Order: sequence, then C-alpha cells, then structure tokens
Amino acid sequence: MKLASSLVPHQWRLLTSPQLSLQAFIFSTASTTKSHTFWSPSLRQCRNLQTALSPIVSSSYLPTSYITQKQIEIPTSPEKQSPPVQEGLGAFQKLPMVMPSIDLYASALRKSKRVQPTKGIANIAKRERNRGAKQLDAFMKELALPLKGYMESFPRKKLLHPYERSLIDLTLGDGKYEEVLGKVDVLRKKVQSVGKEHASLCAKALSKKEAEERLSEGVEKLELVFQQQGGAVDDLLTIAKVLRAMPVVDLEMPTLCLVGAPNVGKSSLVRILSTGKPEIIESSRNALQVTDTPGLLRRCDEDRNNLEKLTLAVLTHLPTAVLYVHDLTGECGTSPSDQFQIYKEMKERFKDYLWIDAVSKCDLLGGSPVMYAKEDRSSDDAEIIKYRERGPDESIHVSVKTEQGLNELKNKVKEVLSSEMEKIQSGEKTDQSVATC
Repeated sequence: MKLASSLVPHQWRLLTSPQLSLQAFIFSTASTTKSHTFWSPSLRQCRNLQTALSPIVSSSYLPTSYITQKQIEIPTSPEKQSPPVQEGLGAFQKLPMVMPSIDLYASALRKSKRVQPTKGIANIAKRERNRGAKQLDAFMKELALPLKGYMESFPRKKLLHPYERSLIDLTLGDGKYEEVLGKVDVLRKKVQSVGKEHASLCAKALSKKEAEERLSEGVEKLELVFQQQGGAVDDLLTIAKVLRAMPVVDLEMPTLCLVGAPNVGKSSLVRILSTGKPEIIESSRNALQVTDTPGLLRRCDEDRNNLEKLTLAVLTHLPTAVLYVHDLTGECGTSPSDQFQIYKEMKERFKDYLWIDAVSKCDLLGGSPVMYAKEDRSSDDAEIIKYRERGPDESIHVSVKTEQGLNELKNKVKEVLSSEMEKIQSGEKTDQSVATC
C-alpha cells in the first residue's frame, strides 16, 4: 500500500488529439537514489523530474561572448535602476546551464594560460611580470564572470510566482535557494579579491623568477579558494537541474486538480481523462491541465508533509477546478469516516472553486457500506452515514474496470472546462501578487 509520503511529482504529460489537448501532472512513486548532502527528503524524491512542455536551455553553460562583453562590476546609479518585475510562470525553464566547479576551474585555467604578454616589451623581467599579471587577471575574470552571470540569471525568489515559490520551499527546503546563491556570490567576491591581489603582486615583481613565482602563487591561491568554496557551484548546479525539471503550468489554461486521500484511484482517472476520446472537447482551441496530486491525510496543516503541502499549493495558487475522488470500498487504507472529514475541510477551504465529486471503484461496492473495525460509530450523524453509503450528493460513481460512469464524468469535465476558462478570462482566482519583504 502506497502512502502519501511516497508520492512525488513525476512529469507533465502533454497528450494531443485533433480535438483535445490535455496536460497531466502525474505524481508517482519516487526512486531512491543517493542524494547531495544538503538535500531535503523532497528534493531527493524530485531529482528525476522531467518536463515536456518547455525546451531546456539550448546552449551549454555561459557563452564565451558573455565573458568578453561584460565587465566585472558595472556600477548603476539608483535612479537608473529598473524596478523589480515579477517573473511569470515558467521562470525555472529559463535558468542557465551551470558548469560543474571542477570544469569551470579547468576551463578558466586553460584559457588564462593562452594569454600572451603585451608585444614590444624587450626586457625579460618586464615581459614576464606583464604576462603573469595578465594571466592572473584573465584567470580571475574567467572564474568570476560566470559566477556573476549565474547570480543575474537565477531570479530573486520574492519575484517568482507564488506557486513557484512554494515549489522552491517544498523541494529544496526553506531558505536553501537563497543560501546557495549567497555562497556563490561570496565565492565570486573572494575570487575577485584574491585574483586582483596576486595580479598586482606579480606586476610589481623585480625579476623574471619572482614574476614566475608570483604567478604560481596566485594560481595556487585561486585553486585553494575553489577547493574550499567551489561546492556552492555544484549545489547551484543541482538546484538548477531540479527546478528546470519542475512541471510547467499555464495560467491561461484551466486546471482540473484531482484531490483525495492516498490510493483512492486518482491516477487511474488522470489516465482516462488525459487519453480521452475527441468527443470530450469539441473545439481544438480548448485545452485542460489535469493535475494528479499527492494524497491528503486527516491532520492539521502544521503536521502535513511537504507533498501534502504541494497539493495545497496547487489549489491555492493555480486557476483550479477540483475533481475530488472518494473510495468507499475500504481498499485505499483511509476509512470513509476520515475521508469524509478531509473532504469537508477541503470543500470549505476551497468552496469558491468549481467542484466535481467522483466515487471510484464503484464495481467493488456491495449492498452494505464498508465499516472499519477501529472506527467509533457511536457518534455518527446522518450525514456521515449517508456518505458511507453513496458518497456526497450529486457525486458521479465511476469504475475504470467496467467503464461505468466514465462518459458522464467526461461530460462533466467538459462543462467545468468551459466555466473555468470564463473565470480565467475574467481574471478570477489567478494569484500573481508579488511578495513583500
């Protein structure tokens, strides 16, 4: 039996037919792999995420032209600085490809060694110290400028869409994103400081031998800096891979979010909806994002794990209609009484959303409602007794095995699609506020 804590976002599936385009955000069992030291459990589970909706950055690392065209420091007066602009959804797919620290160091060293002294210097000592100073300066820039580029290319968290801010916190851990970026910036400043210091010392050398020694010392010092602090670059590389693989959502497209306790049959219904026949949607212009979320357990928000919080983030920050799935057979591991309490809480919290109720596995339901031995039924009211028998009022009873109720569910989804699109076009429920410091 799978628990909610074993489910993680796995992929967005884009399925297209002549008259239907559906995206499915599938949560599935995570593979257990050896993780980086700072990763939270959620990050370990999310490391193999993939997305098919946005192209990965086509180029590898930062181009050389970036290094040759940009200065180390470009002071900007406060009046010329542009006000911060909030990123739209999809900011993660714009992240740069981060070079591993060992490759960044080796590339910078190799390029710096190709730097030649200024032509026309006849004195051997002057020529050698000129060469050494120029090589150390080039080495420093080849290290510092890519780091500066990373700092500029990774968006400030407070400018991200609230949904993507939630993804960062729930997958990386609270504060980890800012911490790693801060360490990369510290490394950049240290590289600049050490590089400039030793380039200056090399330029003041009195002999060819001293200039060579100063050059060697400078290279060793920069190597030591990268040995001690270069792990921040590798941490940033890991973060970039994880965030780029996060699912992409479209705020202009309605989202149908499947919610319920663990193992109630949400994933099976996602597969049915995302491979539906063309008659579900009559217009090729219509598209629906179908989102299968981790299961919710009966407990307060403070006790929820990160996967349950991810479900709440989807409901809170995306233009969402809810397909709530109930399992009254007793197979899912959550009693009907607990499912009823979870359902009531979610229905009250998101009462303004368009809502569909579906009772799954109806082919397994017998004449009598399922009763759990540990349930205290002495205080049951008429509402919960009725729920055990038939589920919520107006719920659609479906069976993937016998296909009972599937056409009715698809038609209902079609109605929700049209209604949700109207809400999106009118600007309702789209949370694009910028967090304040």
